[in-house]
Amino acid sequence: MKAGIVGLPNVGKSTLFNCLSNAKAQSANFPFCTIEPNIGVVNVPDTRLEKLEELVNPQQVIPATVEIVDIAGLVKGASKGEGLGNQFLGNIRETDAILHVLRCFDNDNVVHVDGSVDPIRDKETIDIELQLKDLESVEKKLDKVGRAAKTGNKDAQKEAAVLQALKSGLESGLSVRGIEVSENDRIDFVKPLQLITDKPVMYVCNVDEAAAVDGNAYVEKVKEAVKDENAEVIYLAVGTEADINELDSYEERQLFLEDLGLSEPGSAKLIRGAYKLLNLETYFTAGEKEVRAWTIKKGATAPQAAGVIHTDFEKGFIRAEVIAYQDYTSFGSEAKVKEAGKMRVEGKEYVVKDGDVMHFRFNV
Repeated sequence: MKAGIVGLPNVGKSTLFNCLSNAKAQSANFPFCTIEPNIGVVNVPDTRLEKLEELVNPQQVIPATVEIVDIAGLVKGASKGEGLGNQFLGNIRETDAILHVLRCFDNDNVVHVDGSVDPIRDKETIDIELQLKDLESVEKKLDKVGRAAKTGNKDAQKEAAVLQALKSGLESGLSVRGIEVSENDRIDFVKPLQLITDKPVMYVCNVDEAAAVDGNAYVEKVKEAVKDENAEVIYLAVGTEADINELDSYEERQLFLEDLGLSEPGSAKLIRGAYKLLNLETYFTAGEKEVRAWTIKKGATAPQAAGVIHTDFEKGFIRAEVIAYQDYTSFGSEAKVKEAGKMRVEGKEYVVKDGDVMHFRFNV
């Protein structure tokens, strides 16, 4: 599962990517610094994993990860091939969620591709380009389905009606995620199109150091502009985060954060947000050899969760032994949980809960 960082050129995407992945994607003060997408595998910060490590004292600890993609900046006309438009749009189509970076700071030394700072205008520039590209895809599909609908094909007529609703919505400036379509129709007709504006989005406001704790007027404008989008808005000082990352020791980084009034890096909040945006959850395995966080889609059953470890676990699934995270930490060990009768045995229908500590029994 991949989350793509998008935005206009020069808003801080590559600097943010470097903060998240500790990779060194090229970042500089001119547009189109990033051409090929950079991909980083990022650990998901999770205090529960730290607590389990403290209790179990394993030989190793393996966190959950999420893939972050830094995609080239977009400009007006991208849907018609301007700038790196076609390449950009192809790259973003391959991601599962969007982290939309907006410049929300003033600095005359950092050029803006449109000459002034206006995050709402910037957001609309990218929205329009993505919507135009989706409109192109919907019109192509509608043309094909429409011919079948005219012959009296009931399924085609139903699909054509949904596509027409998408077309009308996109033409009026709505993103697909905001167009009202029944859940069944969305699954049957919308999801297969892999439309860009159907992807879940988080708006990442790049602020200056002075606004790292409380945000600023630009952030408030963004929140107001997206209040009906069912999208999350977070803010962080990307340049400051980059400075913190350059410090050698954990202690130095913590002191820097404390001086700013922050309890943790903003990037940690963003990574957790991206994980949630991708509709992902975590379960744990805990033993002397390792304590590990495993990533599953929300709503996964016990056999599906077992299959994340190995396909044989899913094929030969017998049962899962499950401990709620709160019970594990309250009693302090697996043995004490068992003594208290708090370990549950669950079968194939069990839907795994975020934070479950699990063992699987299987037979191949």
